[in-house]
Amino acid sequence: MTTTGSGSTYDPPADPARGAAASARAAARGHGPPPRTDRRVALVTGASSGIGAATARRFAAGGWHLLLSGRDRGRLEETASGTSAVLLPADLAAPEGARLLAEAALRKAGRIDVLVAGAGIGWAGPFLTMPHTDIDRVLFLDLNATLHLVREVLPAMVETGRGRVVLVGSVAGCVGVREEAVYSAAKAGLAAFAEALRQELRGTGVGVTLVVPGPVETGFFVRRGRPYHRSRPRPTSPGRVAAAVWDAVAEARDDTYIPAWLTLPARVRALTPRLYRRLLNHFG
Repeated sequence: MTTTGSGSTYDPPADPARGAAASARAAARGHGPPPRTDRRVALVTGASSGIGAATARRFAAGGWHLLLSGRDRGRLEETASGTSAVLLPADLAAPEGARLLAEAALRKAGRIDVLVAGAGIGWAGPFLTMPHTDIDRVLFLDLNATLHLVREVLPAMVETGRGRVVLVGSVAGCVGVREEAVYSAAKAGLAAFAEALRQELRGTGVGVTLVVPGPVETGFFVRRGRPYHRSRPRPTSPGRVAAAVWDAVAEARDDTYIPAWLTLPARVRALTPRLYRRLLNHFG
């Protein structure tokens, strides 16, 4: 997902969509050209902790220039420790949050080669008791905000013909998890969006990767209000997910599951839905 190189000039394209992209990028840059960098640039959201923080550290170790976003500046500083990362604290739930973050990122770095959209929240409990405000909050942060952010950064990277969008999904979006109905719905929507967008971007040089982890050892479960209690699948480490993201970007993969066997439940569900539901009712 790169924009044009720093300091480059060009004639406005005749195509209206490209013209809009150029105008948006020019507005994001402000009055002067962004600083030049020879390193590839990654914008990572949700970088305050968990998968986002681990992914940021993995890309920093690989020599990338990082733009880190999250709501907690103090924790962003911890993630960025020892690196030259640029901190862009942002609340993607706020009005215009996605647009303001995209503009700030382009203004700071001049381009975005990879967007890792890792920001999100959870909620656990019976759907019948879920407050309407929490339904809206989960859907907006886990789905809507991601779509808006992708929409903001996509035109510039399509214009330059290269880059990658990495969407952090969940196995819950593939199979549906009881008492995580809205979270499952949001992640399923993200998976469908990834597939549809991938088809739209064919031939543009811009790729879309859907990362599908099972449970991960982070503060996610505490923040959602219920610890992880299932015996399987066992939680994996944020570092393992970060390594999978790194490999997926390097190898231009469309999908990556962590662990890899998590592809099986989705296949069983697609091929034999009755058997799948019997197994789900038995094992939970």
